Amino acid sequence: MTLINKCSFRLASGLLLSAMAVSAGASEITGYAEGAQVMRVEKTQGRVDALNDIVYSQVKSATDVRQLHMSLLVPRNNKLKPAIVYFPGGGFTSASWHKYIAMRMALANAGFVVASAEYRTVPDTFPAPVVDGKASVRYLREHAAEYGIDPKRIGVLGDSAGGYLAQMVALTGGEKRFEQGDYLTQSSAVQAAATLYGISDLRNIGEGFPEAVQNVHRSPAVTEALLVNGTAFRDFPGAAIGSDEKKALAASPMGHLSGKKPPFLIMHGSADTLVSPLQSQQLYNALKKAGDRADYVILAGAEHGDDTWYQTPVIERVVNWFKATLGDPQNAPAAPGAAKDKHANLSASVAPGQLTGPAQIKH
Repeated sequence: MTLINKCSFRLASGLLLSAMAVSAGASEITGYAEGAQVMRVEKTQGRVDALNDIVYSQVKSATDVRQLHMSLLVPRNNKLKPAIVYFPGGGFTSASWHKYIAMRMALANAGFVVASAEYRTVPDTFPAPVVDGKASVRYLREHAAEYGIDPKRIGVLGDSAGGYLAQMVALTGGEKRFEQGDYLTQSSAVQAAATLYGISDLRNIGEGFPEAVQNVHRSPAVTEALLVNGTAFRDFPGAAIGSDEKKALAASPMGHLSGKKPPFLIMHGSADTLVSPLQSQQLYNALKKAGDRADYVILAGAEHGDDTWYQTPVIERVVNWFKATLGDPQNAPAAPGAAKDKHANLSASVAPGQLTGPAQIKH
């Protein structure tokens, strides 16, 4: 027998013995039948539960009660988890809270409880969206033990008009006039904020764009004007966003820069033709000037909300920033006498006294 033949024989014998060993091992598996394929899987990822359309706030008037909804993605484990509230964009005219699922799932798989919150849009006027955004944060703190949330580690995320809202919630942590509704003993302050192609100043959304676009933003019918000044009705003909600069600035993130602010991740596409990249640039410059922590990422060639924003490197950039800023899930101290429900989404519990009120929350 030649050397080559000997090597081939030994290799074939080894493979045969290996196959026999696998076969012998497989035959001992419960339910095994001849010809069945056996998989062995290493457990590297836990479960994530979806809790959809939770009513987190009820907005009441003399003639109506409007329910505002959020959906939650909750990693199923016993750890105390940081949380993120996502505010969807929609040009101030819609708030479709079920979208952006790739980003939300990536955050949930990384260990975050992820809320996606509906909020009021035009024809409702400012400060309605901000009131709602802050109510969603208070709701999570009120139900922190129920959802396994660490109430000291909550961040916000938004794109476009949702980025505006994330900025406003983050920059108005100590402003009581926006605190309306339920759970007012809880704080709405957040510890991190990420804004993607967001709006920081309603007065110059089209800054640097062609004159035709500038004229649109001077119209009393453009959505930022409707948000701040309302719709034309009876003897009110409507008003452009620039008709009252002070009012417009007060409704903008750039009007709320005093005091210590939470860390910011600011991202914008260089080819955005809907919201000027200068919106993110001016926010970044203002935060840095004040000595606040801000990271600024420009996506070369990215348009407003195009497919660039759904690519893995972009999603990972956001997830990794939140992980670095808010930290990983931690072992939770068990509440005395708390019974575990094996079917519960959230078995991490917070001991009495650990639910954090306004005085204990820090930016």
